[in-house]
Amino acid sequence: MPQSAIDTLAPVTGLDVTLSDGVLSVTIDRPDSLNSVTTRVLAGIADAVESAATDPRVRVVRLGGAGRGFCSGAGMSADDVADAGSGTEIITQANRAVRAITLSPRPVVAVVQGPAAGVGVSLALACDLVLASEKAFFMLAFTRIGLMPDGGASALVAAAIGRIRATRMALLAERLPAAEALDAGLVSAVYPAEGFDTEVDKVISTLLAGPAVAYAKTKEAINAATLTELEAAFEREFHGQATLLRSHDFKEGATAFRERRTPGFTDG
Repeated sequence: MPQSAIDTLAPVTGLDVTLSDGVLSVTIDRPDSLNSVTTRVLAGIADAVESAATDPRVRVVRLGGAGRGFCSGAGMSADDVADAGSGTEIITQANRAVRAITLSPRPVVAVVQGPAAGVGVSLALACDLVLASEKAFFMLAFTRIGLMPDGGASALVAAAIGRIRATRMALLAERLPAAEALDAGLVSAVYPAEGFDTEVDKVISTLLAGPAVAYAKTKEAINAATLTELEAAFEREFHGQATLLRSHDFKEGATAFRERRTPGFTDG
């Protein structure tokens, strides 16, 4: 069999991609920062999911994180911020990753065993099934550092839980524990931490045995009906975030985050 795009994917530091028994596992592998993402990691996720769309060996995509967390959002270390430059390229790659997940004809399962914050929420909610451990929580932490939600979060969260709850999550940047996320309709299921992997495997096994074409058509129909604002959200978030990334408040917010103190915003 000739090589597919998956076989020729370039290695990405901080991302592990493996294909086994019909499951493409895409794992953010930066556990020291609870799997914060970089521009390269987001591009790698997009590359992997886009490649899976046309590879007949892939029946399910599993998106997860190494260690205790799913994804804590964009990396905020001094090196990560410097690597991001103006910051807009990381938004472009986040949008690309979310778009690839929603457009993929394969079912994509988010495996959220711990924190999902910032763009990590966008990545999780782009998936078709969001399976959470009881230890997981979800948090749109953007305003804490003077930014706004991106990666399509303004559309994805609202589509899942409605405008009022989405606005509360975005403005107050509160943690939403897994049980509350389930009640709100943000996740598909919550399982005990002990045995979480077993429950995830059961769901993935069900998908592997199911009708791939029917899954693809079902996913396409539901996303077309519920994510009508996603592309417009990408555009609005990109321009809004580009402005905020140049602001004094973001510089203060990022510095305060690294120094573990409360930021002093000046609306500048």
